[in-house]
Amino acid sequence: MKLNMKVTFLGTGTSNGVPFIGCNCEVCKSTDPHDKRLRTSALIETENTRLLIDCGPDFRQQILPYPFRKIDGVLLTHIHYDHVGGIDDLRAFCSLGDIDIYSNKHTCDGLRHNMPYCFTDHLYPGVPKLNLHCIEPHQKFSIGDFEIEPIEVIHGKLPILAYRIGTLAYITDMKTINPAEVPSLKGVKTLIINGLRWERPHHSHQLIPEAIAFSQLIKAEQTYLIHMTDKAGFHADSQKRLPDNVHFAYDGLTLLL
Repeated sequence: MKLNMKVTFLGTGTSNGVPFIGCNCEVCKSTDPHDKRLRTSALIETENTRLLIDCGPDFRQQILPYPFRKIDGVLLTHIHYDHVGGIDDLRAFCSLGDIDIYSNKHTCDGLRHNMPYCFTDHLYPGVPKLNLHCIEPHQKFSIGDFEIEPIEVIHGKLPILAYRIGTLAYITDMKTINPAEVPSLKGVKTLIINGLRWERPHHSHQLIPEAIAFSQLIKAEQTYLIHMTDKAGFHADSQKRLPDNVHFAYDGLTLLL
């Protein structure tokens, strides 16, 4: 049975966001809301289940416009601040139940180290109740309506997690991937993937042309680019440079799958 799924892009920017503090380039000064990019994060929802992928420092601002509803699971890709810096703001949702967080051991260990007050036996009043679940690549698990498969990608030299949910794959901060992982993406129809900028290679992130090539490799039907800097250019102009089935995502964009 087809799962009716809604994807909402809460943020599509890189670690600095767009506009970049102190930058006076034309993209950072743009008044087009498509050119304003908070740190990358997304909601994946059905009528019964709500997942959050990454919870960066902009989470409070990102979630306020949306209905206050239980978050059934938080899928973290890795420990970097722009992907976990808003976890303390999950405390409001603890009034609806504990928060279950899923990620690899490196990220779970990092959270315990960086936020020890959230993971003690006797929590300070008001501290969110977070349940950490350390998962391995290809260790499938279910949350409500969703069956989720973690897939390992490489961020520079750091192994991090991507997630496959049905025919949707969500990949951010990837630079490379072990060829042995690629078959796990067979049959993906909608690919969400990072594309930092057009030119000037980065040591730990794909460029936009590399993201397009990966989309073509796995034969995704539709691809949405995320985790972009101001060097990706104006949304309206840069979209014209992409293949017909590749799109610049933007903050607030919603997909119905």
